[in-house]
Amino acid sequence: MTLTFRNVDASPSDPVATWPYEALVTAIERGFVQDWKPIFENVSAEPWGNVARSIEKYLSYSESGGVPTLFSLAVEISRKNLELREKEEVARRVREAIAGSGLTAAEFATRVGTSASRLSTYATGTVTPSAHMLLRIEASPSSKAE
Repeated sequence: MTLTFRNVDASPSDPVATWPYEALVTAIERGFVQDWKPIFENVSAEPWGNVARSIEKYLSYSESGGVPTLFSLAVEISRKNLELREKEEVARRVREAIAGSGLTAAEFATRVGTSASRLSTYATGTVTPSAHMLLRIEASPSSKAE
C-alpha cells in the first residue's frame, strides 16, 4: 500500500523536511518501513532539526508501544552518534593545536592553564574541554612566536 497524505499541501515524495506536521504524523501512524526510511535518514542527518523536534512533539502525546518506541530510539541514537562525532572533532582540534604549537604537551598544557594529564584526556576525547578551555587551546601561540 502506498502512503498518501490528505488535507495537507505535501506529497510523500517531497523531502521530509518540507512536510507539515500532519504529514509526518500520517507517515508514522499509517506508513510502513519504506515510508519511514526518509524520516530516519533526515533524523540521522539532523538529530536536532525540525523533523526530530516534530517527532518529539508527537511522542509527547502518543501511546507508548512499538512504532513510537522505534521513532524515539531513532532520535536518541542519532543524537548520541552526533555527540560522538562532535567529541571526536573537539579531540582532533586539541591534537592539532598541540602539534601546531611546536611545544611538548606538558609545555602546552602549562601555557593554556591545565595539567598535562588533563590535556591528554582532551586530546583523546575522554573528556571534553569547556568552551573557555577550547578557546584558550585554539588561541595558544606557538613556540615559534616567542
